[in-house]
Amino acid sequence: MYAYISGIVDELLPDRAILEAGGVGYELFCSALTLKRLKPGQKERLYTHLHLAEGIMALYGFYEPEEKDMFRRLLTVTRVGPKLALSVLSVLSPSDVAIAIVTNNAAAFDRVSGMGRKTAQRVLLELKERVETSEMLSGGANLDAPDIRSEAVAALVSLGYDGLAAGKAVAAVEQAESVETLITQALRKMAK
Repeated sequence: MYAYISGIVDELLPDRAILEAGGVGYELFCSALTLKRLKPGQKERLYTHLHLAEGIMALYGFYEPEEKDMFRRLLTVTRVGPKLALSVLSVLSPSDVAIAIVTNNAAAFDRVSGMGRKTAQRVLLELKERVETSEMLSGGANLDAPDIRSEAVAALVSLGYDGLAAGKAVAAVEQAESVETLITQALRKMAK
């Protein structure tokens, strides 16, 4: 219904922002990442999603359209509502979520408040077909085979590396002929 709202940031609360536009104060629920970028008194444009559930309407605001798109995708997952979707986007950027999905890395969601292992697995399963590999990085990494990338991330995690860091390093490698080459190049990227 509303694509975006432009106005002056009137107030910042722990989970929302009040944006004044045309003499109306809009209450927009936002992720922590969006809230960090806002400053009271500053003119901003927030991309919005109007959510209606059980007779209650709520507006959600996002600093970038990519965050709004990922929020909407997360809402399509069984048992993921707006609060949990915002929790995900408060911890992980949209590209981090895409990396986790493409590399099948459920551990990336461990820091998300309110999300257990089963829900993380459900997100990976239900969004696997909806997230394009080009979304993983703004530069659009060229993925040759998602299976070897998943294998490489799993190998790095078994070596003791953080799942999200391993996923990012593997995604940053543009081409690799084998899992071994991919792991080697990812380790080099992580060492920088």
